[in-house]
Amino acid sequence: MSCPNRSSPLSFILTGIPGLEDAQFWIAFPFCTMYFTAVLGNITLLLIISTDASLHLPMFYLLSMLAAIDLVLTTSTMPKILSIFWFHSHEIDFEDCVAQMFFIHSFSTVESGVLLTMAFDRYLAICKPLRYSAILTGPTTAKLGLAAAVRGIAIITPLTCMVTSLSYCGPRVIHHSYCEHMSVVKLACGDTRPNSIYGITAATIVVVSDSILIAVSYVLILREVIGLSSREARLKSFGTCSSHIGVILLFYMPGLFSFYAQRWGQRIPTHLRILMADLYLLVPPMLNPLIYGMRTKAIQGRVLSLLWQ
Repeated sequence: MSCPNRSSPLSFILTGIPGLEDAQFWIAFPFCTMYFTAVLGNITLLLIISTDASLHLPMFYLLSMLAAIDLVLTTSTMPKILSIFWFHSHEIDFEDCVAQMFFIHSFSTVESGVLLTMAFDRYLAICKPLRYSAILTGPTTAKLGLAAAVRGIAIITPLTCMVTSLSYCGPRVIHHSYCEHMSVVKLACGDTRPNSIYGITAATIVVVSDSILIAVSYVLILREVIGLSSREARLKSFGTCSSHIGVILLFYMPGLFSFYAQRWGQRIPTHLRILMADLYLLVPPMLNPLIYGMRTKAIQGRVLSLLWQ
């Protein structure tokens, strides 16, 4: 990725959570615990799926993609956030800041695409069980994952280039815990409307299109489940769907709140906005392995076997 660079500072200063500076040292402890849980859970999921041949199926390939994305999202932000909270390491190089912003926004977009693919997987498994293995093969799953990755990178690369092409002549202080797009753009001189318009338009199109398609998938799934004759099968399907929907809401709702509050939420306390933005990159990666992975009997059995050994 090669982008033009007009007049960039050598570094920025990340404040952490404005208004909660005195509490940041203690806030770091639950953050660190959640980060450790997220890393351990997602790495465990990746190791189990990669080493167990019986799990080399489309659904588990998608779980692997989700785990890898969550590892990138948390690791691109949490070490720096913890260093700010514990060691007052507020400075970040301009290049590192841009790289962090690229990873956060591109992999969030990729994760949205993977969640959409997982909804399609559940639709086929419940509504078209006889055609499932013929439609969603291993190569098809890989192509869908690659398409999600290409889309995320293609959407965020122009946004990143637009940020690097701006001139920065004001204060170097970013009132955030990490390099979020609009927090960086606010420090630039000149006309930043193209950045704002592109960022809002891209985020809205991705979220609206993906969430509508996910909603349609689960409406069709629920309609099919209600028609099942077996009460046990209905309860099992409802349980699976409710956990998946919970993860999807957990990903989209805080993300949308953080994104739009950064632009129009001046009345919302700053510390609340930043805290929600931090948790958005921490809570879903921590819960995804538990909700998606550990509730799957095949993965449960493999984890218990490893613990027993």
